[in-house]
Amino acid sequence: MAVPKYHEMLIPTLTAIEHLGGSGTIQEITEEVVQILNLSESVTSQLHNPDKSSQTEVEYRLAWARTYLKKFGLIDNSERGVWSFTEQYHKGMEITPEEIIQKVKKISKSTNKRTNIDIPEVFADSKDWKEIIHESILSLEPSSFERLTKRILREVGFVQVEVTGKSGDGGIDGKGIVKIQDVLSYHVVFQCKRYKGSVGPGSIRDFRGAMVGRADKGLFITTGTFTREATKEATRDGASPIDLIDGDDLAELLKKLRLGVTVRLVEEVDIDKQWFEKI
Repeated sequence: MAVPKYHEMLIPTLTAIEHLGGSGTIQEITEEVVQILNLSESVTSQLHNPDKSSQTEVEYRLAWARTYLKKFGLIDNSERGVWSFTEQYHKGMEITPEEIIQKVKKISKSTNKRTNIDIPEVFADSKDWKEIIHESILSLEPSSFERLTKRILREVGFVQVEVTGKSGDGGIDGKGIVKIQDVLSYHVVFQCKRYKGSVGPGSIRDFRGAMVGRADKGLFITTGTFTREATKEATRDGASPIDLIDGDDLAELLKKLRLGVTVRLVEEVDIDKQWFEKI
């Protein structure tokens, strides 16, 4: 089964947001579209560009689907990354992918932007900032990656962070303690996998087996992705909980913490000519 084209995901994306009650995060929408299209694990685990990013092909194409729907005016996203319907969307409205594509092409032409139906965005030729972070992390020496891991965990509130990385330790690379308002503390063991591919449920089960009796929670960090089955295994009822951070989450975390990432806000100024004419 091939990965659906981005235009084949336009209507399923709208349906997914409907199923989620009118709004949803990227992860929630992705999971819902996967269910709607009944995509197999072999399809959802395909990476868009294994050498440069941990983003899957499904996630990549869904991103363009959301872009088209946003430009068409049916959905919009908040600063916190939550996507929701605009006032232009009405439940049960009849619309086709062709209508959406044609309107967005006209909008692009009117603003002197080139549009290509196979590579549907003008930014497709430039590297995404997450790709650059991904490449930078993969090029680090093991000791540098270890220092980066320690720094991230300490920045988010871990104390007594220790990297062990002993062979035959069930995949446990280190441990630390998370304190909550200096009252409660949780012992956490973590595994960091610098990886280009997808982490499957077997790795999660092995990690959970190693953490039994040694920690309250587990944290699995990878520069790659987690398969759907791995995500389900991490949150399985009755099992020790394991939090997951994939390559995209790691990039977002570095951005949030401003570790090696500088964010510049660009000011836009609009002039109301009619205001001056009325003076």
